[in-house]
Amino acid sequence: MSRRCMITGKGVMSGNNVSHAHNKTRRRFLPNLQLTSLLSDALGKPVRMRLSTDAIRTIEKNGGLDAFLLGTSNRKLPLDAQRIKKRIERATAAAS
Repeated sequence: MSRRCMITGKGVMSGNNVSHAHNKTRRRFLPNLQLTSLLSDALGKPVRMRLSTDAIRTIEKNGGLDAFLLGTSNRKLPLDAQRIKKRIERATAAAS
């Protein structure tokens, strides 16, 4: 399982630890990823995703998973999020 957010695409970054003597050693900056279950209104069941805390806040601000994915263009979404968006679009089309 990769250390990458399924919505924002945030991943591992690298940099330096800098000591008081200014010695530099390489280190990794890991994203704050959480395994969350977000309820999809169109699908009627929770969708498990590995998201950064920033992505969770963005989804909640935009009114939930369905509203966020349907309001975001496919160019800005990773492949996993595009698949979930397509499932939501099919479910809303079948319901109406």
